[in-house]
Amino acid sequence: MRILGLLLMLFSSTLLVPMGYALVDDDHTLTSFASALGLTFIAGLVLWLPVQHVRHELRIRDGFLVTSLFWTVLGIAGSLPFILTEGLQLSPMDAIFESISGLTTTGATVITGLDDLPRSILIYRQLLQWLGGIGIIVIAVAVLPMLGIGGMQLYRAEIPGPTKDRKLTPRIAETAKALFFVYLSLTVVCALAYWAAGMSGFDAVAHSFSTVAIGGFSTHDASMGYFESNSVLLICSLFMVISGLNFGLHFLSWRRRSLNGYRQDSESRFFLGVLLVGIAITCSYLILSDVLPVEDSLIHGLFMTISIATTTGFATHDFSAWPTFLPLMLIMFSFMGGCVGSTAGGMKSVRLMLIAKQGIRELKQLVHPKAVIPLKIGRHRVEATVVSAVWSFFAVYMFVFVTMMLALLGTGLDFTTAFSAVAACLNNLGPGLGEVAANYSGIGGVAKALLCLAMLLGRLEIFTLLVLFTPMFWRL
Repeated sequence: MRILGLLLMLFSSTLLVPMGYALVDDDHTLTSFASALGLTFIAGLVLWLPVQHVRHELRIRDGFLVTSLFWTVLGIAGSLPFILTEGLQLSPMDAIFESISGLTTTGATVITGLDDLPRSILIYRQLLQWLGGIGIIVIAVAVLPMLGIGGMQLYRAEIPGPTKDRKLTPRIAETAKALFFVYLSLTVVCALAYWAAGMSGFDAVAHSFSTVAIGGFSTHDASMGYFESNSVLLICSLFMVISGLNFGLHFLSWRRRSLNGYRQDSESRFFLGVLLVGIAITCSYLILSDVLPVEDSLIHGLFMTISIATTTGFATHDFSAWPTFLPLMLIMFSFMGGCVGSTAGGMKSVRLMLIAKQGIRELKQLVHPKAVIPLKIGRHRVEATVVSAVWSFFAVYMFVFVTMMLALLGTGLDFTTAFSAVAACLNNLGPGLGEVAANYSGIGGVAKALLCLAMLLGRLEIFTLLVLFTPMFWRL
């Protein structure tokens, strides 16, 4: 209660940014944002006051609970401006869907007519993604230790699974600050690059938020296609790739003034290799099938492959209208997502790399049954427990995917829509196929609620949320 209260009060301060735009533009949303700020701050204060003097170290189990509650509660609190703004005409379910989509950096939207919306609403949507990208919980780890609250357990809960050494600096608070510094620096450089390429100052800042966060929200219905600029698309592609890499590597490379870390990192090489294969296939198919002229095929093929594979979700074309092979292939690429420690969704490259290495190892073992063939990442041997955990994660991920897809089919959606919607939300991608190709406003409330759950499961990497539903978790 104490941590959740503090974080809600902290989150309420972010509403000051859209309030500033509402005040300057006099767009009649000031009351909505002020009310949302007051309600969120009071809710946090009510949670915090009764337990403000409680002091004890969190256990790992507490970390999982706080992390899951935080994303769920913040998703609901973040929906208040959407609900209170009359011009949007969003139902509570639609507002919660939009908020959770933003915080989880999914980018699925139920709002149409973005070009006509007030700047305050537009910047708020982008800000949700920017905060979700770094993980508000990681930002809080840099602040909460100063208030007497341990943070290592929360940090571990936020990034479960096979990871490299996340402790970049001796103290967890310093680690969070280091990652935030890298994140903020990339955002500033990205905004300046967009501005130099011809975007307005507002659009440059807004799109830098969702690019570095690998979110996909835009201030225009046509997304990146609105700008009709190859320079903008190439800049966006570069920063999507950078944001799909491990932010720990970015920090170490900056500190050591060397790019050797990227070359030596097996996961980065695998991630970039898969991206290159996807780009080559997409561009070749677009050229050979005469969907677009050669130059457009190269530019848009590269951009859309990176956007979908990194789970960003920006668009230049309606890729669902491309030959069926391409949109389905790109959605399958989104299951990989980015690297561990990045802002991307999906299962993460290192897991798929381990599964591929394990498959090759088993083939070799069939040919040489008595040989001892260790599984390695780089020069390091991978323990059997790690491989087992990866396979368990993969199995549970697929089970959740199939279960959610069947549930969506049960709501009356067709197969293409259900399949792509679950893939897009579980992988924190955003755009889908069928009825959800443009936006998610046309599907029912039950389907949206299921997809909100899928977005949270994807953002929290399945186990962090599912562990709360096990009886063992609640035993003292």
